[in-house]
Amino acid sequence: MISNVIFSSEDLAVEEITLDSRRDPEDAQIKPFSNKLVEICAVVSGSGVHRVMSRDIPCSKGDLFVVNAEIPHGYFVSEAGEAMTLQRILFCPERLTSSKDGDNTSCYGVFNESLAVSYAMMNTEEKAVFDSCYEAIEREISEMGSEWESAVMFHIALLLISVGRYVNGAIKSDRTAVSKEWKLVMSAMSVIDDNYSDRSLTLESVACQCLVSSSCLSRVFSEISGYTFSEYVRKVRVDRACQLLADSELSIEEIIAECGLRDISSFYKVFNAHTGLTPNTYRNEEKSKKFIKSKGEKIMVILSEISAQLQAGKAKLVKEMVQQAIDEGVSPETILKEGLLPGMNVIGEKFKNNEIFVPEVLIAARAMKMGADLLKPLLVKEGVEPAGKVCIGTVHGDLHDIGKNIVKMMLEGKGFEVIDLGTDVPAETFVNTAKEQGCDVICCSALLTTTMGVMADVVKEAEKAGIRDSVKIMVGGAPVSEEFCKQIGADAYTSDAASCADLALELCKK
Repeated sequence: MISNVIFSSEDLAVEEITLDSRRDPEDAQIKPFSNKLVEICAVVSGSGVHRVMSRDIPCSKGDLFVVNAEIPHGYFVSEAGEAMTLQRILFCPERLTSSKDGDNTSCYGVFNESLAVSYAMMNTEEKAVFDSCYEAIEREISEMGSEWESAVMFHIALLLISVGRYVNGAIKSDRTAVSKEWKLVMSAMSVIDDNYSDRSLTLESVACQCLVSSSCLSRVFSEISGYTFSEYVRKVRVDRACQLLADSELSIEEIIAECGLRDISSFYKVFNAHTGLTPNTYRNEEKSKKFIKSKGEKIMVILSEISAQLQAGKAKLVKEMVQQAIDEGVSPETILKEGLLPGMNVIGEKFKNNEIFVPEVLIAARAMKMGADLLKPLLVKEGVEPAGKVCIGTVHGDLHDIGKNIVKMMLEGKGFEVIDLGTDVPAETFVNTAKEQGCDVICCSALLTTTMGVMADVVKEAEKAGIRDSVKIMVGGAPVSEEFCKQIGADAYTSDAASCADLALELCKK
């Protein structure tokens, strides 16, 4: 099972899951996060089976299920099925804005007292609604702007209202009919979930509360849920013990009392059968996972801040945060590719779209340089390869360098190693440097029409030196045009610095 968790917390989770193995449903089961959540799950591709309690429901691309997550259920790929991709949203219904009937647990009419599961076979229009809501939720989570959580719940509510209009109601006949037996089992499960800590909880006491005989409850419970009564009680208690081990500092004895278990010996035996671990090993592993997750989230914040502060031109802060990332053990390559370069990419796009101007670019580039200077020796030590090597200069007879300098900054912002030849550079110098340094690209700049001819000389010199096939020649500057580029046999022309850096990256990939 491959899971891309987009976001996960106690009362909200969004993820995309791929099931690609043919295994027993118990092994491939996707378990709910808690019994207080509702799940919306769409089958994006492939086919298989959705097991709800002990019933198998065939499912394939376009199917959508809304399930009360306290019901034991899971998805798996059947022998004849294809690998399945699922998009799943789990949420706490209490966080929804009030529905018209004032009861959020009905999820805008998707559930009612006789419904255990809602099912929809989506058409193209309905699938588009789901896709739109799912993408909007992904976007809100990734951007985490103001009131993003409220926005996510709004999109979930919108999705539920839409589902409620076309849902096929209860899954009928051979598909998991909702019946008196289903309601009896759900009622019994609710009693167990509310009273699991009571050691005197028995089949007889639950049957009494449900107004049926113990033999009737025992038979129906096994048929519908796939668990015997005692197995389900044990499962609820051990699941709660797992939660307490992971989230609290309670002692083993306190957890046993809290979960309605008998003694240490039986607890260890039951816990090991359920998880394959001892309670202490489980607790240590969960703490380790939380530490790793916490550290990962901290690193993500640092990298995001590096990008943001670079865009703001805060050179000192960028340098400090790059050093902080290094101290946290983040690899120099990760800092470069997920912190500095994304920030410079934003600057490049804004400059290209005339949203910012030369002064802002220069300030951002200075911040980029301060961060990159810390990384360079570390990148060299780790053997990280640059995106490519470029030599750049203003051609012979021309002393203008502002445009050339901006292009250089943009190239460095894309991860290139840049050799700056300065101004008034002869054609031979461009070519000799490219040959000796193993450059992938030669960038020639000119601001005067009288110096444009030197660019043609660069192309000719590259041909004479035998490197024309191994190096790309890019030209730019106020008087230069696409037509002139083709006329002299150069490889590429761009009208602005950001486009030059983007195109250079593409040329180096070919």
